[in-house]
Amino acid sequence: DCQTCPIQRRCTSGTERRITRWEHEHLIDAMRERRARDPDPMTLRRCTVEHVFGTLKAWMGTTHFLTRRLKNVRTEMALNVLAYNMKRMISLIGARRLMEAIPG
Repeated sequence: DCQTCPIQRRCTSGTERRITRWEHEHLIDAMRERRARDPDPMTLRRCTVEHVFGTLKAWMGTTHFLTRRLKNVRTEMALNVLAYNMKRMISLIGARRLMEAIPG
């Protein structure tokens, strides 16, 4: 199509134009389409994620992790997230229904 294009001189000085794409470029295109549909993803993030992080940070005393090394920090964070999720489920459905839902 480049050979018959009226603006070819602005794009390239060659007789042919080669366009290369990254093998995963479709992922970037899909991300751009999602961003175009929802122009303010930070609003959704603030509503769903930031409250959880704030709560966990307050529980931890707004301080550093108590453990060292990535493996231990991951475990500490996982325990905090588990505690948050359990507390949230108890407030939503109650302790009795939560215990019934846990396979035993």
